[in-house]
Amino acid sequence: MTQQYKGTALITGASTGIGSIFAERLARRGYDLVLVARNRERLDALASRLTAQTQQSVEVFPADLGNAADLARVERKLREDASISLLVNNAGIGTHTSLLESDVERMAEMISLNVTALTRLSYAAVPGFAERKHGALINISSIVSLAPELLNGVYGASKAYVTAFTQSLHKELAADGIKVQAVLPGATATDFWEIGGLPVENLDPNIVMSATDLVEGALQDFDRNVLISIPSMHDLKPYETFEASRQALLGQLSNNRLAPRYNA
Repeated sequence: MTQQYKGTALITGASTGIGSIFAERLARRGYDLVLVARNRERLDALASRLTAQTQQSVEVFPADLGNAADLARVERKLREDASISLLVNNAGIGTHTSLLESDVERMAEMISLNVTALTRLSYAAVPGFAERKHGALINISSIVSLAPELLNGVYGASKAYVTAFTQSLHKELAADGIKVQAVLPGATATDFWEIGGLPVENLDPNIVMSATDLVEGALQDFDRNVLISIPSMHDLKPYETFEASRQALLGQLSNNRLAPRYNA
């Protein structure tokens, strides 16, 4: 069955893992693709397979988002290609090592990719979406954005930024017809863990979700306009209670008088 054409989805970190599965699922939904990652050979192989399977147009866009010139090229693509209707900010790195065991230069690289690149790409895409009154943004965050104690603190903080940034964008852009979502994966079976120094085989298999299931859940939530998607969380009531409590704080966080608990 032929899918209705949805425009073009630009996906970062598209060559493997979560990014490659987003590419496959979105192509099957009727999106043309722009695949961004460093490894051209992997991108070419994925593009060939998806073109053959789906007949969608697939553009390979090799780029290292940690490189300023490459990042600028992707930003330019997002600004100038009016066919792009969906940006999936999936590229990111992480580590499980503690603060004292981590090299600060490596942490700065993590911030550059997880925070700065994601922000710049969003700023490149969103004005066009707003002008056209159509577009969507999916930001891949992490459950550690809610529980930064679980892994490296810089990684957790970078993903807390992604979640907060997405919530703020949703508030600003919903009236313009722009859909925004943050996906918070738990432990997922990708090479993320090995790159970070802890192969996934070392984790309890009861907490590790397949990347396919993760993306399937995220896209079902996307269809339902769920802002914060947590596919690995079976009972959402604790999160819903947490979010309701957070919303209740908003009118109480700033006051012109010191709280009574500080009085003598």
